[in-house]
Amino acid sequence: MEKFGKSQPVKRVEDVRFLNGTGRYVDDLAPKGALHAFFLRSPVAHAEITRLDLEDARSAPGVHLVVSAQDLLDAGVKLGMDGHLVRNLDGSKGADPERPILAKGRVRFVGEAIAAVIAETPEAAKDAAELIGYDFDELDVHIDPVPGGAQIHPEAPENIAFDWGMGDAERTKAALSGAAHHLTYEIGDNRIIANAMEPRACYAEFDGTRLHLCVNGQGVWGPKKDLAAHLGMDAVDIRVTNPDVGGGFGMKAFMYPEYFVTAHAARALGKPVRWSSERTEAMLSDNAGRDLVTTCELGFDADHKLLAYRVTTACNMGAYNSGFAQAIQTELFAKVLMGTYDVQDTYLGVKGIYTNTTQVDAYRGAGRPEAIYALERAMDYAAADLGVDAWELRRRNFIKPTAFPYTSSTGEIYDVGDFDRVLDRVAAECDLAGFASRRAASEAAGKLRGIGLCYYIESILGDPQETARVDFEEDGTATIYVGTQSNGQGHETAFTRFLSDHTGIPPEKINFVQGDSDRIQKGGGTGGSRSGTTQATATLGTVSKMIAAFTPFLAEAFDVATDAISFDDEKFRATGTNQTCTMLEAAEMARTAGRSDLLSHSATTELPGRSFPNGAHVAEVEVDPATGFTQVLRYTVTDDFGNLLNPMIVEGQVHGGVAQGLGQALTEHVVYDETGQLLTATFMDYGMPRAQDMPMVAFTTEGVPSTANVLGMKGCGEAGTVGSMAAVSNAVMDALREAGVRRADMPFTPHRVWQMLNEEKGQIAAE
Repeated sequence: MEKFGKSQPVKRVEDVRFLNGTGRYVDDLAPKGALHAFFLRSPVAHAEITRLDLEDARSAPGVHLVVSAQDLLDAGVKLGMDGHLVRNLDGSKGADPERPILAKGRVRFVGEAIAAVIAETPEAAKDAAELIGYDFDELDVHIDPVPGGAQIHPEAPENIAFDWGMGDAERTKAALSGAAHHLTYEIGDNRIIANAMEPRACYAEFDGTRLHLCVNGQGVWGPKKDLAAHLGMDAVDIRVTNPDVGGGFGMKAFMYPEYFVTAHAARALGKPVRWSSERTEAMLSDNAGRDLVTTCELGFDADHKLLAYRVTTACNMGAYNSGFAQAIQTELFAKVLMGTYDVQDTYLGVKGIYTNTTQVDAYRGAGRPEAIYALERAMDYAAADLGVDAWELRRRNFIKPTAFPYTSSTGEIYDVGDFDRVLDRVAAECDLAGFASRRAASEAAGKLRGIGLCYYIESILGDPQETARVDFEEDGTATIYVGTQSNGQGHETAFTRFLSDHTGIPPEKINFVQGDSDRIQKGGGTGGSRSGTTQATATLGTVSKMIAAFTPFLAEAFDVATDAISFDDEKFRATGTNQTCTMLEAAEMARTAGRSDLLSHSATTELPGRSFPNGAHVAEVEVDPATGFTQVLRYTVTDDFGNLLNPMIVEGQVHGGVAQGLGQALTEHVVYDETGQLLTATFMDYGMPRAQDMPMVAFTTEGVPSTANVLGMKGCGEAGTVGSMAAVSNAVMDALREAGVRRADMPFTPHRVWQMLNEEKGQIAAE
């Protein structure tokens, strides 16, 4: 039997169906004959609705229902969507303007849903939407994420969503003012769109009693709770399922207006209703990411030891609160902004600003890339301004291995770490010693070459609880039910093989079930790189219960003492006899004996604390000064993920994360014009990274097992993105610095880089 769970690379079994076209996504599963939903969306960024006439649309051919905000209210639907709020500096809660499922009285961004048409075909729904009488009076817009400007919500004076802070402001101020070197840097972090391969989609069906919503999300229990609250239903009468999901990135973790409307329509009509987003529709309405400007102030002593830092950020919240956006931009930001450096005098301030753009929820790392990007860019700038080696500056300020467990200034307890060891390994793997000769070769060819380092740390956990259940089936197989949700991370392979390794059940005899609120009573879904640590721990707890339950039963069956029964990850054995049985054989014996209580086992476990994956990313780039074209030639990663379940899956996760971060650094950038129109609403205009932009990624690990879970694991799902943005940016800056450029922000598109180089030439000539 192929063993697993001892850090062995095993190919993903789900890839076979994904590659041969037999994956089962929302659109594949929608009931035959389901009606189609289409949403009329606002063509302007800010306006008062003066007329909304739905009658012609309602009488159009093939139309079954047309819905506005008032129709939802009349049907008893709770209109306002929920958003998590944080505390302001004065103790009050952040602004809480209503975010309606469908626009009520006013629209606040281009693409906001105003009405929905439910018809027999997509074409009929679109044609009917053209018949809706819609008039509006345009209002001034507020696009830049700065306080003031046109008022978007009366609940948010100056358009401030929240003004939050953490740390000792006075001590930090004193430490900075007394530092031998007090350096300040403003660092931009450009807005990006998730662009999952599978756009958002759902279908709903109602049988007269129970509602079923199938949605390509990141968990089923949050949507189940939200549907119950908004539709006024008992949660037991709602089933939510997640089938195969073609990418989530945090963007699909939240409820959206379309899901509520689709569910309401199915209930109102007694017919199944489906909806799928088109690509431009997704770019207008999906929660976006990033879009913030951070000011980092660093204070060093004469020996370049970091004494204090103060970080203040202005972040664009879009037109409304969205899910956990306020928390993501504050609390999660704070948990990792400490980084890997030994410094206690810190102050973190974050101000959220409403603008007439689509909502922002940090994804591709949920707050972590923003924090690490700002700090690692600032450290790299500081090294250049102080005249010290960037790698040495980091080493000088690392938390030392003997200092663990280490309590950061933000209250996080880092359990373990050996940052110097990881940095040594990546220096060898990237051939740091040979960089000078490679740079000389580039110079000889008329190119600029740079190398960039990012040393990141993450704070991983999310919901600390998770549940696993294993049922033994009549056909001689076992089924594992998990509370996490795969969006392409390889959960089916990882968790079935993990169960196989600890029970001896052949992988081909294990069925895998996820994403069904009827079949799984609770779970935390996917997000925050939590899945591996929480689900594997819960599975291990379930295995322990299985062994404990079968032991007395087998002792009686084998006529031996209970303490004579042991299990060695493959078989039960009775000491002193030749009697053995596998886990599946034990289950069949129990079935024959009428012991149905031994055919299902479940455990819910809770991790005592966070784990802190960390690592070093090194990017090497070459810039053509004639065109501004920037190419990543070499990319090296050494990570500390603790113990690994499957190195092959982990490496794939890192590759994908690096591609995402590299996309933001080099090509991706959301652009709105002064009226709030999205100018990058198609793949012709929005620069998704292509294959030619992606280098080979050299990946190694230097694991220090975590003490926060029995398996010694640390999450890996977001690590590639957290490290790659700053590594690539620092490398580009290192190359441009040779030409006199002093500051540069993402994205490093050819035109922007060319402008930077030529503006610098003009300034030098003027001087």
